[in-house]
Amino acid sequence: MVAENLVLANTSGHASHGVGMLPRYIDSLLEGGLQPNQHVQVALDTGVLLRLDGRSGYGQVVGREAMALGCERARAHGVCLVALSNAHHLGRIGHWAEQCLEQGLVSVHFVNVVSRPIVAPFGGLDARTGTNPVCIGMPRTGAAPIVLDFATSRIAQGKARVAFNRGEPVAPGTIIDDRGAATTDPRFTVVPPYGAILPFGEHKGFGLSLAAELLGGALTGGLTCREPHANERRIINGMLSILIDPERLGTAASLAAETEAYLDWLLRSPVPEGGAGVLLPGEPERRERQRCAREGIALDAATWAEIVGAAGKIGLSPAACESLAANLRG
Repeated sequence: MVAENLVLANTSGHASHGVGMLPRYIDSLLEGGLQPNQHVQVALDTGVLLRLDGRSGYGQVVGREAMALGCERARAHGVCLVALSNAHHLGRIGHWAEQCLEQGLVSVHFVNVVSRPIVAPFGGLDARTGTNPVCIGMPRTGAAPIVLDFATSRIAQGKARVAFNRGEPVAPGTIIDDRGAATTDPRFTVVPPYGAILPFGEHKGFGLSLAAELLGGALTGGLTCREPHANERRIINGMLSILIDPERLGTAASLAAETEAYLDWLLRSPVPEGGAGVLLPGEPERRERQRCAREGIALDAATWAEIVGAAGKIGLSPAACESLAANLRG
């Protein structure tokens, strides 16, 4: 399940949340921050309220279990609020919205990140919080759903890591160095001396990040990102999810009709010369999955070297890794 989830992130165009995370997971496992073979533990269940403990288990496992429980309750009661704390890295949050969408549910997700702080608050010059993603899934009838999934920072931390491994700069206005000066060098988010990623939309992104921190971390009964964890490889997430069944709400027909009417109006906006037109949230990921189905996924040399090095820590030789890669290539 973990491997499938990581590969799906790559094929969705989010290498930041894909197989390149394996070295971090192995380090966290060896340090004891990631606990294998764990399942979500129910701390409170009132039907419409679920409080769950991820027990530091693989986020790909406990996240799926949490959403399965939430979907079951939402279908039964019309709505469910799921408070998941203490999950190891949940990966791409859009996966959990897509799981809810398979059940015809609207979902809203707020996530915090307890790890080494990587994002500066608006008006600040050092890292004080995580990338704190927010995600919304909206079903459609007979068409691909809307999946809005974004970090509240200018870029996700993993995207900075990917840029660093590829030897590429990040866009201007994305990060600051250890002195608080603007830079395009992603190393300041990957290796010491650390700088910080900036919030998107200045005070607006910062405000949304603050909300995600408190909703995903404090309200779920978990931790907030208060202190540096520079020497720890774990990534602990809290996620507050609101799941709504339009059928039980009695607005499914209205939702379907108004969604399509609005999107028809929206997508007829004139396109500037050379422009690609309006893309709905989730469409880039679907296009990338189609491309990867034809061409596979590509890893840069630095990322592959990191994966091979991590495999060696758990007793897999470089030859075994190359053999596995060759088999996957067909």
